[in-house]
Amino acid sequence: MPRSSERARAAEPRPAARVPSPRFERRRKRRLRVAIGALSLSVLLLAVTLASFVTMADAQSVRPPANAVTNSTPDATGMESVPGKITQPPARADLWRFVGGDRGPDEEGFTTTVSIPNKLSATLVQPFGEEWRLLRRGPLPEYGLIIPAAMILALAAFYLIRGRIRIEAGPSRNRIRRFGGFERFGHWLLAVSFVALALTGLNLLYGREYILPLIGHEAYSLTAWWGKWVHNNIAWAFMLGLVLIFVMWVGRNIPHRRDLVWLMKGGGLFSKHSHPDAGKFNAGQKLIFWSVILLGASLSLSGIALLFPFQTGLMGKTFAFFNDIGLSLSFIGIDVSQPVTALQEMQYQTIWHAAVALVMIAIIIAHIYIGTLGMEGAFDAMGSGDVDLNWAREHHNLWVDEVSARTSRRTPAE
Repeated sequence: MPRSSERARAAEPRPAARVPSPRFERRRKRRLRVAIGALSLSVLLLAVTLASFVTMADAQSVRPPANAVTNSTPDATGMESVPGKITQPPARADLWRFVGGDRGPDEEGFTTTVSIPNKLSATLVQPFGEEWRLLRRGPLPEYGLIIPAAMILALAAFYLIRGRIRIEAGPSRNRIRRFGGFERFGHWLLAVSFVALALTGLNLLYGREYILPLIGHEAYSLTAWWGKWVHNNIAWAFMLGLVLIFVMWVGRNIPHRRDLVWLMKGGGLFSKHSHPDAGKFNAGQKLIFWSVILLGASLSLSGIALLFPFQTGLMGKTFAFFNDIGLSLSFIGIDVSQPVTALQEMQYQTIWHAAVALVMIAIIIAHIYIGTLGMEGAFDAMGSGDVDLNWAREHHNLWVDEVSARTSRRTPAE
């Protein structure tokens, strides 16, 4: 009897497999293309990084080439002749004056000839380097923290006055899908990599003054070395995340005239029962989006210039463009009409990279606040991807109407 029943069940026709809808297949293929593109980009960036390490290792070799020759010959005193016919150690002030230490920051320093591949070593003293050092160790770190600190104080005051923004209608039992898995992956890839870059970058900028005295030279040297390694390599993940969120969300972040109304009402954040209309992204989120894209792109370009030194010339090209259109930067002490040397290029890049990073850190602090402590229900959007329906209606009512209309069209009438 059991065998006959088994044969009977085997003879029964099996239910037909569910055929995916054409829309599902299009979405699946689109996601597959995006994933393949992201993987290809990651492999390409890794290959470029490895190639740059090999190139820099060859370029930094201090051994002279096999065919190197020298024209230096000892004179009667046994010393090699040097420019200026100096044959005895001069006074320090005279030596400093001779090699260019008393020249202006816009003048070239004293240069000679070298036989090693790194021709930049021929510059003994670069006057602009002293200006850069003073800025890098003085005003930049001293005033750079004002923007993040001011943002933290403003958010603390806002929290004390306004408190946490609650869901006015109360939590609902219904949820609505706000972000899919791939969207959340792009967001967290960008977010985690930026936090790592911010921490390691702040260590490079402030660690010598504040962390080194606390943990000592040996521990700090190890921390700084690993921090630099993490900073240089995780930068590629940041760039990939930046590209992903731009491709996914740029269409939803185009400015609209209703964004002006949202800004005039402060997004309803400062008063209850006053929520202006908003689509999937409101005006505040659009400002965050474009700030991250523009500042992140600038950080990426300056970071690439620092990872591949003396290769891009971006600052020199930018100053030349400003000079062509008549834009002056004299108010910050930069003469755009003067050519930018290779060493000045790198020094400008380090200053710009640090300054832009500090501004972006302040913006991200505000974003983290409103997405966690500042607003009830906001974190779910990037946590599970599903948000409370009442929260969505209060802050993104036009988007909820759009999703509801799309769902009703998909559902057949009974």
